[in-house]
Amino acid sequence: MTPLSRISNLNSSEKLLSEYIINNIKSGVENKQPQTDETKKEACVKCKGSRLLCGKTRCPLLVRTNYFLKTISLISSKEISGVSPPSIFVGRIGYPYVYAGPLVPPIHEDTSLYDKPEQWFGKSIDQIVAFRSLLIRGKKRIHVNKFMDAGKIFEKTLDIALADNSVETELKFTKKPKNSIFLDNNVQPFGPSAIIEKLHVNNSRYDHKLEKVFYDTDLNSTQAILELYNKDVKVTKIQKAFSIGALGIKKNRRLVPTRWSITAVDDIISKNLVNIVKSYPEINEFRVYESKYLDNYFQVIMIPSSWSFETMEAWYPGTIWNQNGEKTMIFSDYEKYGGRSTYAKIGGCYYSARLAVCEQLIKEKRQATTIVLREIHPGYLMPVGVWQVRENVRNAMKQKPQLFGSLDDCLKVIGKKFKISMNKWIMQSNILKNSIYQKKLLDFSK
Repeated sequence: MTPLSRISNLNSSEKLLSEYIINNIKSGVENKQPQTDETKKEACVKCKGSRLLCGKTRCPLLVRTNYFLKTISLISSKEISGVSPPSIFVGRIGYPYVYAGPLVPPIHEDTSLYDKPEQWFGKSIDQIVAFRSLLIRGKKRIHVNKFMDAGKIFEKTLDIALADNSVETELKFTKKPKNSIFLDNNVQPFGPSAIIEKLHVNNSRYDHKLEKVFYDTDLNSTQAILELYNKDVKVTKIQKAFSIGALGIKKNRRLVPTRWSITAVDDIISKNLVNIVKSYPEINEFRVYESKYLDNYFQVIMIPSSWSFETMEAWYPGTIWNQNGEKTMIFSDYEKYGGRSTYAKIGGCYYSARLAVCEQLIKEKRQATTIVLREIHPGYLMPVGVWQVRENVRNAMKQKPQLFGSLDDCLKVIGKKFKISMNKWIMQSNILKNSIYQKKLLDFSK
């Protein structure tokens, strides 16, 4: 049975696991909500579990969600064998000493789909949780700058990260993995983890495109990332190679925590695409693109003007980062023609959305001012990673846009589709306000 058929027709144990996780997340959201003031509620949306703005050492929302997932056992011993998609994970806790290692499900068949987010669009949260929670993380503590001295376990982890296809893998842990699921706003979820005692990999073969840049130790990491992207290597595959220290000038190579590598690769690629986009003529009409997936609603506005970009997010009450809120929280980040030099406050989704928008403009050889509006509704029960933003916006770009003669007409149509009034979006926005203000000045000068 193929992975696709397994996911569309989950066996009884996977169905049980999926239903249990989803039901208990719902229960946790509905019945276990802490009482916090409005400032703390806003901090959760700003932080999304990554910056720990609440002052705690771990995100309470993710810890609580994880608490409800600890009674189903995936394995009963300290040893597992299975086919890695291939997949690896590099943590960030304790940096520069971090935990790195492979992700392996106890399944002996092609599992490549388990770590190909580019192919997940349209799958439900239940389905994603079902196969991602089967990935068991082996880990070894490694200094990010001394990873080449980390021994055979790291060498085998590197082999998995650069592998062309799924890899038969055997793991022995120092103790049985604890039952849990890892959740993060940037990273795809995965299952239990434990310290590796032994790791064996059967006949892995490097992807020849990754192998070429891996052995080119005079090629800097930015050039390597762009070379791979231009050769149609999937973004998520580049992110793994960058994370495991396989790219860049030899003396500068280091491990990069997976969360950081995802954002870094999206940023590097999209920044390069922006520079190309700026050389193209402007579009001739106002456009609105649309996508809906995982209870995330996207409306993308393109304005016939020089390049600028903005991403806006509206988190409804009942969503993971706004569980107790009485009102919808809206946050935004933007860049004008000259770009930005600081990290976007709304996190990695800014860069993943920018990448998807630039891909479309490159395809058309046009530039535009673009605003990505995103409404997140309570059906988005748990974070599954910024890949869903990238793929949602990519999906929007694949659709035929609605065309308009003015920005006002665009906003009227979007206002009918979104529950939040356009006035609230405009008040929060920089680029929209600027575009409307400029329009009024031009009308006044006529």
